[in-house]
Amino acid sequence: MSGEVHLTRTVPDRDTVPRGRHAPPLEVRLQLQRQRLAEAAASVFARTGYADATAEAIAREAGMSKATFYEHFANKEDCILALSDRATALLIGAMQGVRDSQSDVAPMERYKHSITALLGVMEQYPDYAQTLLIEIIGAGRPAMERRDSVFAAIAGYIDARNAEDAEAGLAPRLASPDDALAVVGATVELASRQIRTGVPDNIADLAPVIERLLRGVLIAAESAPAAV
Repeated sequence: MSGEVHLTRTVPDRDTVPRGRHAPPLEVRLQLQRQRLAEAAASVFARTGYADATAEAIAREAGMSKATFYEHFANKEDCILALSDRATALLIGAMQGVRDSQSDVAPMERYKHSITALLGVMEQYPDYAQTLLIEIIGAGRPAMERRDSVFAAIAGYIDARNAEDAEAGLAPRLASPDDALAVVGATVELASRQIRTGVPDNIADLAPVIERLLRGVLIAAESAPAAV
C-alpha cells in the first residue's frame, strides 16, 4: 500500500473567484482573502527573508491592497503566526490522513508512510516549510514560542498514536514524550538544512534517515529495563 498523501491547495486562483451577483458570501470571501494573503506571505518570507518582508509586499504579492492586509492581520508578525498555524494543520493533517487510511497496516510501516507524508507536505509547500522552519526564528519571541508549540504538537500527535499502538500490543511504547520530540527535532534540523543548502537534492530523500532514527528509538525503548 502506498504511503503517498496527495494534498491540493485550498486557495483558488485569484481569477477564478466569481464576482458580482455570483460572488460568494462575505464570510467565504474573507476566508479566501486570508488564505491568499497567507500564500503570498509565505512566498515573500521565503524569497526576501522575514526581516525585509513588508505588509505592502505581501499585499502586492496577493494582488490586494495594503489596507486589505491590515483588515486580516495586525502586522507581519501576526501574519507569520497565522501562517505557522496553517502549516501545523497541514503537517498533522497529512499524518492523520495516513492513520485514517491505513489503520490495518503494521505500525512501523504506517510510521514510515507518515514520515513520507510529512516530508511530502514540506516538498509541496516549500515556502511554508521555509517560513515555519527558518524565517520564523527571526520574528521575535512570540513567533519562536509558536514554533516550539508547533513541534510540540507534532511530537504530541506521534506520542499519542504510539500510545494507542502500544496499548493494542502492536508496537513498543516510546520511553517518554521527549523521545517523540527528539525525532521531530531531528526531522526539523534535517529539513532546515535541506532547505538552506539543497542537501540532499530532494527533501523526500530524508525519509530513510528519519525512519532509522524512529526505529532505533523504538527498539531502544523495547529493550530498556522496566522502570522500578
